[in-house]
Amino acid sequence: DVQLQASGGGLVQPGGSLRLSCAASGFTFDDYALGWFRQAPGKEREAVSLIRNSDSTTYYSDSVKGRFTISSDNAKNTMYLQMNGLKPEDTAVYYCAAGDRGPMPLSLLTTGYDYDYWGQGTLVTVSS
Repeated sequence: DVQLQASGGGLVQPGGSLRLSCAASGFTFDDYALGWFRQAPGKEREAVSLIRNSDSTTYYSDSVKGRFTISSDNAKNTMYLQMNGLKPEDTAVYYCAAGDRGPMPLSLLTTGYDYDYWGQGTLVTVSS
């Protein structure tokens, strides 16, 4: 069975940092588009950052570019999201996801419908 387990959320002050982790099992990590999405109360789910190891490509939304860094450790089948310079508007439930869409550019894989597998979500709250 395919499983994704997200962790690392918590309460942090504005300007602080958190690192989210997503441990995956049941599929070949390297072949999939992997991503972090978030959903804030009353808002639609949005793609935050995506990565595909097979061609070393990444994608960042404009709202997090320069502050967040996505990475993965294929040996551990784990994906990470390092979040620096956190802002109150980053408060949301963060989900990790995986989908097999071949070589399609990540910039075209920013909707949740492109992903087959989802983790359970981890809450990030940025507040003083």
